[in-house]
This record gives sequence, structure tokens and C-alpha cells, in this order.
Amino acid sequence: MKRDLAKELFRAFKSSHPQKKYHPQKSDNPSHLSPGSDPLPLKQVLDDLIEGRQWNQLLAEGNLFALWAEIVGDEVAEHSEPITLLDGRLTIRASSTAWATQLTLLTPSLLEKITKTAPGVLVDELLVLGPTPPSWRRGLRTIKGSKGPRDTYG
Repeated sequence: MKRDLAKELFRAFKSSHPQKKYHPQKSDNPSHLSPGSDPLPLKQVLDDLIEGRQWNQLLAEGNLFALWAEIVGDEVAEHSEPITLLDGRLTIRASSTAWATQLTLLTPSLLEKITKTAPGVLVDELLVLGPTPPSWRRGLRTIKGSKGPRDTYG
């Protein structure tokens, strides 16, 4: 049977983040329902929802990916992109091996920047990956058992 990575990730996420029911605090005469009173501001309602469902850390992690250029700076963001954040380890893909080396050297300062500018994100470690080389295993003109382009020099 083939592995379905998406289903496995979904199950792992569901088991590590138990769903908590959101129960708004009930009062006898809520101010947003009483006649003649002003409704609550949307920001307050959304903040209560986020707090009640404990989405603070998940939103902070999403903001890390969405605001990557603002957090690390334009030049670094131009040559890198965050890929995953699992168990405190942020994986970053660099555009070249030179940038991967540079980002590895900048790891302490990047961790400090992330901590300062993205509150709520728990990043303990950075893993910097270089670009992936092309694969010669698949394609229109591949031969089973061949070693790729080196096979013709033989």
C-alpha cells in the first residue's frame, strides 16, 4: 500500500493539537446583544476567538512564512525561503550553495531577528538547505539502469 504523506501529516497534526471547543463566555445580558448598545469592534471579537481557540502560536508561525522578507530583510529573502517549521526547527532553502553557506554563518543573528520580530514563534534551530540538483532518473529519454549523463562516457 502506498503512503499518503498528506494524510499522515494531517493525522499527526490532529493528534498533537487536540481540538478545544470554543465556548464564549455567557452572561445574562451581553452588551453586544442588548438593545441600544453598540456592537463590539471586529478586532475585539477576532482577538477573543483567537484566544479562545488557542490559535496564537499557529498564527504567529503563519506570519513567519508570510512576512519572511520583512523579518529577515529584502536581500536575504531574495535568496532564501522558509520551507517547514516542525518541532522548533525552521528549514530554509537557499538559492545557491554560496547563500546556504552564508545563511549557515548568519544562523545566530537570524534566530535573534526571528525571536524579536515574530513573537509567539518557537524557533530553536535553523536548517539551511542548498538548491536541489536536477534529477536524471526520470524523463522522456531515460534508460532503465543507466547512471544519467555520465553513462555515455564509458
